[in-house]
Amino acid sequence: MKNNYPGLFGGLVISCSLLLTACDRNAPAPSAQAPHPVGVVRLRSQSLPVQSELPGRVSAFRMADVRPQVSGIIQKRNFVEGSHVHEGESLYQIDPATYQAALNSARGDLARATAAATQAHLTANRYRALIKTHYVSQQDCDTAVANAQQADAQVVAQKAVVEQAQINLNYTKVTSPISGVIGKSSVTEGALVTESQSSALATVQQLDPVYIDVTQSSDDFLELKSEMEKGQIKQQNGQADVMLQLDNGRLYPRKCQLEFSDVTVDQTTGSITVRAVCPNPDNTLLPGMFVRAHLTEGVRKDALLVPQQAITRTPRGDATAMVVDNHNKAQVRRVQAAQATGNQWRVTAGLSAGDRVIATGQLMLRPGMTVMPTEDDSMAAWAPGNSAGGK
Repeated sequence: MKNNYPGLFGGLVISCSLLLTACDRNAPAPSAQAPHPVGVVRLRSQSLPVQSELPGRVSAFRMADVRPQVSGIIQKRNFVEGSHVHEGESLYQIDPATYQAALNSARGDLARATAAATQAHLTANRYRALIKTHYVSQQDCDTAVANAQQADAQVVAQKAVVEQAQINLNYTKVTSPISGVIGKSSVTEGALVTESQSSALATVQQLDPVYIDVTQSSDDFLELKSEMEKGQIKQQNGQADVMLQLDNGRLYPRKCQLEFSDVTVDQTTGSITVRAVCPNPDNTLLPGMFVRAHLTEGVRKDALLVPQQAITRTPRGDATAMVVDNHNKAQVRRVQAAQATGNQWRVTAGLSAGDRVIATGQLMLRPGMTVMPTEDDSMAAWAPGNSAGGK
């Protein structure tokens, strides 16, 4: 008798398979994938201050070297090193004895010349009266008149000698040419100084206000100038504001003003010098101090700012952003991120005002996917900060 169990089991398996297939065909189709939730920022044009962070050095507003104008021995120093002195204030006293004697001698020669001139004029006047009676010749009269004129000239010359002697005597008091802070003295009492010496006795510097000399790339300067000529950047009040950051990281509390830009480019660095004037009533800024100057050179119109988290980089380094199109689908745009400003990028190409840029929810998001956008205006607000890059 044959065993029919294998055939029976085979038929049951086939029947079950057909039944399951029929059930699958009759089952309802799965629902479409839900839209991916994302946070978007709608771009809008706005005004953006054009700022540059440049290294600089502090220099005195005015600086004068104190040098002797006559030779002699220093008798006294009349100032305290590091103190504030006023213009015309006596700083050193040179021994005036020889110069006083020279002045007295010149005054005596002037008195002698004046007396001789008086006598010559009396003689000339007498000869003019006698020539009418023919008691003197015409030649003697002319000679007397000429002698009187020579005597007058001698008086003028002696007055100049007296004036020069008085000037030399005044120069024995070495005074400050400007008001400011005086540095250390290079001489003490008893030192011999000469009028032609090259070394200064001391240096006076005016420290309120002070100059801030910063260097700017000539390329950045030309680009800024071009944008201003095109009207893309406008200066406020015709001047550029400058804020200083000290070497210890603190911000200087007073605002400076840009004064001028040099017209010569440094051949070794390719940069130009930009000078600002800064008030310094407390002498916080000292000559030679290193600072970083934040220049607000104008306002850029129609700038597009994108949150930094919305910009990504490809392996080649290209900047990209994902936007939501009119059909709520994600699309990738290649952009140009020219400048980081606070927590945002200033984009110059690839995006336009009105675009909805995806700022959050990019994880597992692929181009072409349907998204559910939610606008977040808080991320669109411009947050000020240090510029990381050029203009």
